[in-house]
Amino acid sequence: MPADLPSTLLFLGRLLLGGAFVFAGLRNIQNAAFLTGLMAARGVPQARLALWAGIVLQVIAGALVIAGLWVTLACAVLVLFLIAATPMFHNFWDHQGPDRAARINGFVGNVALTGGFLTLIAQSV
Repeated sequence: MPADLPSTLLFLGRLLLGGAFVFAGLRNIQNAAFLTGLMAARGVPQARLALWAGIVLQVIAGALVIAGLWVTLACAVLVLFLIAATPMFHNFWDHQGPDRAARINGFVGNVALTGGFLTLIAQSV
């Protein structure tokens, strides 16, 4: 790990942001059947293929962010992923009660992740 504070904080930020996506991608493997059905119900063509493409994207782009390799590209890809996935999986406007609150939290979390990736992009260029 780098010895100076700014480099250490940057590494930790990349580790946390990228790690969230590596973890989510691996977790989505366990939920593949459920997620494929959900995506198909939302009208995603080739839902199974789209899900597996998303899982691969999450894991590889997340790992690149952690490693500090091609950070701008990896972050940009994850921002696009979030733009597509957030309304599909955190559609709070279609729900009520506790389920709505949970989806709002997921939506806000994805907005915050997008902000983190945009910050890393700005730092990288």
